[in-house]
Amino acid sequence: MTETEATKRIAKLMAEIEDHRYKYYVLDEPTISDSAYDSLNQELEDLEQKFPTLTSPDSPTTRVGAKPLAKFETIAHDTPMLSLRDVFSRDEVAAWVKRVSDAAGQTKIDYYGEIKMDGLAASIVYQDGKLAQGVTRGDGTIGENVTAGIRTIKMVPLVLRPGGPASVYRGRFEVRGEVLLYKKDFEALNQAREQAGLPLFANPRNTAAGSIRQLDSKLTAERRLSFHVYGVATVVDGITTHKAEHELAHQLGFKVEPHSRLLASVDEVMAFAAEWENKRKSLPYGTDGLVITVNDRAIFNRLGVVGKAPRGSVAYKFAAEQATTKVRDIQVSIGRTGAATPFAVLEPVLVAGSTIQMATLHNESEVHRKDIRIGDTVIIQKAGDVIPEVVESLPKLRTGREKVFHMPTRCPICGTKLEKGDKEAVWRCPNFNCYALERGRIIHFASKDAIDIEGLGEQTVDALLDTKLISDAADLYHLSVDDVAGMPRFAAKSASNLVEAIQSRKHPTLDRFIYALGIRHVGAQTARDVAEHFGNLAGFRAAKPEEMQQVPGIGQVVARSIADWLADQHQHLVLEKLLREGVKPTAFHKVRGKLSGQNFVITGTLEAFSRDEAAAKIEALGGTFQTSVTKETDYLVLGADAGEAKSTKAKKLGTKVIDEAELLKLLK
Repeated sequence: MTETEATKRIAKLMAEIEDHRYKYYVLDEPTISDSAYDSLNQELEDLEQKFPTLTSPDSPTTRVGAKPLAKFETIAHDTPMLSLRDVFSRDEVAAWVKRVSDAAGQTKIDYYGEIKMDGLAASIVYQDGKLAQGVTRGDGTIGENVTAGIRTIKMVPLVLRPGGPASVYRGRFEVRGEVLLYKKDFEALNQAREQAGLPLFANPRNTAAGSIRQLDSKLTAERRLSFHVYGVATVVDGITTHKAEHELAHQLGFKVEPHSRLLASVDEVMAFAAEWENKRKSLPYGTDGLVITVNDRAIFNRLGVVGKAPRGSVAYKFAAEQATTKVRDIQVSIGRTGAATPFAVLEPVLVAGSTIQMATLHNESEVHRKDIRIGDTVIIQKAGDVIPEVVESLPKLRTGREKVFHMPTRCPICGTKLEKGDKEAVWRCPNFNCYALERGRIIHFASKDAIDIEGLGEQTVDALLDTKLISDAADLYHLSVDDVAGMPRFAAKSASNLVEAIQSRKHPTLDRFIYALGIRHVGAQTARDVAEHFGNLAGFRAAKPEEMQQVPGIGQVVARSIADWLADQHQHLVLEKLLREGVKPTAFHKVRGKLSGQNFVITGTLEAFSRDEAAAKIEALGGTFQTSVTKETDYLVLGADAGEAKSTKAKKLGTKVIDEAELLKLLK
């Protein structure tokens, strides 16, 4: 990038960041996620480091926080409430530790690690031991007087508890912490608003920020806010470490984050980070990382401040769930059912711990609805923490060279003209013999929820197809060790393991086999329903469309899809080949147990086991695991970070909603 191009890009980034900063911090009406906002800031910071002369005094990277709202009295902080520099990796943590050690002139330094709570930073001042003033962080120098709102928070003592050093009860004493809205309180608040016909709040952090700023403190009290102290701003005799600050605050009657700990090395910092990146969903409040601070207050103070951040403390950010990047191209992939799906080819970017270079755009209508263009800067995320998708474009960053995407009229693989039904949003390749469809069917056939052939991933399927060893799923069972050993990256042992894994999967249960066939509209649950109804493969193959519609949950569309698959000559030949190779699914026998006749749906994350493991336990007791809430659903299990859609539908249908503890009782 030239300096001229960088100048233009920096100007656009600064304008975009300022717009989102105002909406987020001043209006409490964010339009993008925290991680996407951080990603824009990171790009700006990288450009300014590459072109130092382009850094202006009003750049978002050189200042802290936001302008206070005009409706409150403003108050100056005794000492600035500084921001923290972000670090994202082990290398960045190690570099910071080295800078601290070099500046302090000693190698043995202890650090204090604590959960970075996702709330609104605030200062609380006590005069002679009694609550006198509550002030938001504001721009770091001047905040808003929210004393009335702070007084409504029951976690905040109106009078400091006795037992602390005598000096805290004489004169001015200040603590700093986070105003929070716990997840359970946020959920209860939104349930009450839904019942009252009011619009729902977006997230706990911004709801807490808006609640503490209510002019009417009665409204603030109704929001059930919490407050956790993360530091003591007043110099207190005998309090020489950051850990001691936490202990003092707890002693005086404040809530402090209970999972904090001393850390003696980079290894211990990273182990602490890895532990809470996995466990963070179990916390009662939101978090996007950790705060790592030099524990010794004398060393911390001696290190001083660089820019607007203390040298002795950093914020370690967990892997972002969203980020910004640029769209290099938009291409189309063909799936096993013929669906033509546009996807974005991206400039590589780190999201949720992995480098993303491609993201789904779902269908042509979504591309145009979101106005995603080749060359756009976009926000991407991992849908369900697995599939990368483009959330939205940032049109204000366009240069004028972006290109509008047009859907191709023919399959990019076989050249067949694409088709789309009147009521469908997806274009499809109708050629059953298209290479892309067959590849997708083979990968699906071998997948975990289908036949579950260990070691047969996409790369191996591609290698088998490229070497002409297979042309369909049935050919897998004809492979020999010598065939596989002749492929790149396969030795005699690995070839033997793969062939053995394939041969060990000749007798799947009927429901897995039907699902593995890759029939359009037939998911795992529908396959189980069909298998239970017909009992064996012969009964399934002989069924007429009207008989299929007798299966609970199957309508005309699914019945017709199954009938079309069974009538297709190519699919008939593949099925016959499978049977000749000795693949014989076992008859389906519905387990009878204490959960027979009861249907379960799980949403969110469970602590005791994965969703698949939970499904297996439910089915082992005779219950049925469903993927979506219907009128037949008996229980909706709410795990951690569950979305609202299934819960809302369950309430409308009268479905019983339970938590993981209640599910465990049912599974005993």
